[in-house]
Amino acid sequence: MLNRRVILNTIGMSIILESVFMLLPVLVSVIYGEPDLHVNLMTFLITLGAGVVIWGLGRGHNRDVGRKDAYFIVPVVWIVFSAFGALPYYLGHYVPTYSDAFFEAISGFTTTGASVITDVEALPHGILFWRSLTHLIGGMGILIMFIAILPFLGVGGMQLFHVESVGLQSNKLRPRVRETARMLWVLYISLVALETIFLLAGGMPLFDALCHSFGTIATGGFSTKNASIAAYSPYIQYVVLVFMILAGTNFTLLLQFIRGRFNKPLNNPEFRFYLTILGVSGFIITFFLVAFQHLPLSRAFRAGFFQVTSILTCTGFSTADYMQWTHHAWFFIFLLMFVGGSSGSTAGGIKVGRHLMFMNNLKVQYQRLLHPRAVINVRIGEESVTPELMSRTFAFFVLYIVTFAVGSLILVLNGLDTTSAMGAAATTMGGIGPGLGSVGPASNFAAISITGKWVLSALMLLGRLELFAVLILFTRAFWKNR
Repeated sequence: MLNRRVILNTIGMSIILESVFMLLPVLVSVIYGEPDLHVNLMTFLITLGAGVVIWGLGRGHNRDVGRKDAYFIVPVVWIVFSAFGALPYYLGHYVPTYSDAFFEAISGFTTTGASVITDVEALPHGILFWRSLTHLIGGMGILIMFIAILPFLGVGGMQLFHVESVGLQSNKLRPRVRETARMLWVLYISLVALETIFLLAGGMPLFDALCHSFGTIATGGFSTKNASIAAYSPYIQYVVLVFMILAGTNFTLLLQFIRGRFNKPLNNPEFRFYLTILGVSGFIITFFLVAFQHLPLSRAFRAGFFQVTSILTCTGFSTADYMQWTHHAWFFIFLLMFVGGSSGSTAGGIKVGRHLMFMNNLKVQYQRLLHPRAVINVRIGEESVTPELMSRTFAFFVLYIVTFAVGSLILVLNGLDTTSAMGAAATTMGGIGPGLGSVGPASNFAAISITGKWVLSALMLLGRLELFAVLILFTRAFWKNR
């Protein structure tokens, strides 16, 4: 049975934490002296008040967060964060409806980067900063951050951590959840700071450098420019490209590399497969751009590798409108939307590790046909994959494709053409940003119907929490009192 007091206490504290972050856009508004100050202040007060009330209703809880409590809390916190995070857009009339505001907010927190705002350069700095800050907050996971910086939580964090950090190999780091979360956040913020320095060295203004660093390391994709990264120099594009690759890498490997274990990443099968996919795909797109678009090799190389990296790591920044490329190129990019980054990274999607596991399983099945008496196990590097894990992986693949198909069908029934519907469903589930057709990199999601935006918002949440953590709430077994 769910413990209502624990749930209310945790959600209330999360909302209070969100209100604290809302003070940063207030400060930005003061610095730039822009009229969004009152909107940001009002949003802060509303969010803080709601958080205090909900936290007060949950005071006096008498036990830790249980597994069922955690499965309920995690998706609800993401939804509540988005509900309050939408207020600056809506109260400031920067979007026409609350549905648009919620779409923009959940796109930020889930690090999808899909937008309904047609002219981001017209937004005041405070709103732009909040927009990018939602990436920073959601990138490593709201509840992992919550556990990392609030040691006075008052409820156990173990279950929250494991539900939130799907695919994260936390046992490879530290046995204590809070210490692990802190280490991840130190690495996360360090990468943001390092990228900001490199962007400043390329002449990017500090405000833009911070916002783009938030979007890169969180693999989010919100930009302060309508043209995204295409508005900046080749140097800036290469800096963002390198940090997108790092953000799509398993953070466990990055920590091990920093500690001097330099051979760990190269000996990791998933990391090697990740780099292989990135390299091969980059050269394929470069070839298409030279052969069919007749671009100079240097420009084709930069554009091809940037877009491949952006899609593969689910970041969503763009330097070109790939819908204007040959259909070979944009169809290949569409396929990459179903790959995703490494497990334990901030990237979304199916994840490279699952694809590697699935391919190794196919290889083993062929070997068993040739050698029926041999005992052959599915292995990833030196580790054997248990039948239970293989079964869960296969179930995830099936559920992912079914969810994508259902989402695409609903969007088609709501008036989108097939290409745009499939692109929108794939990019929101993968947390990527730009899709295909009318929601490609040169356009946005503003013209989609209200129903379509709520469907895509649901797909963002499902993709960010990797389906099972959300869909379990819709099972009868979850709500049984035992």
